[in-house]
Amino acid sequence: MTTSLRTESGIAAAWAAAVRWGQNLWFASTTYLPMLLIAVLALGTWWLARNTPGAIVPTDDVPMTHEPDYYMRNFAVKNFDAAGQLRSEIAGKQGQHYPDTNILEIDQARIRSFKAAQLTTATAKKAYSNADGSEVQLVGDALVVREAGKDAAGNVQPRLEFRGEFLHAFLRTEQVKSHLPVTLKRGNDVFTADSLEYDNLGRVATLQGRVRGTLSPRAAP
Repeated sequence: MTTSLRTESGIAAAWAAAVRWGQNLWFASTTYLPMLLIAVLALGTWWLARNTPGAIVPTDDVPMTHEPDYYMRNFAVKNFDAAGQLRSEIAGKQGQHYPDTNILEIDQARIRSFKAAQLTTATAKKAYSNADGSEVQLVGDALVVREAGKDAAGNVQPRLEFRGEFLHAFLRTEQVKSHLPVTLKRGNDVFTADSLEYDNLGRVATLQGRVRGTLSPRAAP
């Protein structure tokens, strides 16, 4: 009987101790849990601040370098006027655009330009064109041809051909310039010079340096 009472007393004491431990644990959790949560949130905020990328810096004030921003291969770029008529076409084996100068560099360039239904073509090993193709520098076996046709007054203009290692063509204003030797053919007439400035609208050709010309006889009226 004494042993049984001691056993029950021990169980009661153990249960009371367990209850007190649970109460102490609950008290501790309710007391320190908010502080623990605040510490975890603070740690998470610090981690996010440390690992979040910095703000994107605007690039408007960053100077552009002379590096191509895109490439094209076996391409053709066409420009149309407000009425939808083809104004010019630039084609080549390879092209690369430089954003700092807005220049398109073209290998094996082929260019067509239309003005008043009159066709002008240009070819070269390499060409440098502005954005709309109205101004082109041709380098290496450069050739510019304006096909025969009628001008605004209805007069027939003969075929014009310019050849040289360098030609600077202004297709919109119908001008061709070169500081290097060039050959000019107008119909059956042939001229050579060390430099050239030609204005088709003014019908003026300025040849300088060693100038030579061959004039073909005109047919009898």
